[in-house]
Amino acid sequence: MRFRTMQCEDYDEVYALWLSCSGMGLNNLDDSREGIAVFLNRNPQTCFVAAEEEKIVGAIMVGSDGRRGYIYHTAVHPDYRRRGIGKALVERTLQALKEIG
Repeated sequence: MRFRTMQCEDYDEVYALWLSCSGMGLNNLDDSREGIAVFLNRNPQTCFVAAEEEKIVGAIMVGSDGRRGYIYHTAVHPDYRRRGIGKALVERTLQALKEIG
């Protein structure tokens, strides 16, 4: 499993991941390609994906107002759950928030 920061180019694969997760709350404005690009540009160090053999199987999007961090979307593909991927994504995000202060 490889973890890396999320890039705008990941949008199609991440969006498909979100759709694979029942109960994922998405909206047309904030979760559009353009909305996600704006979010990633504002929060380039706190959004991550987990990939296995170049396939994105997990993602987390976290933003910060300078004082607090907010988790907006966390998802792990149903076929890859119970392997610690979600926990690893959260840990990476918490570390990134600590690093940016």
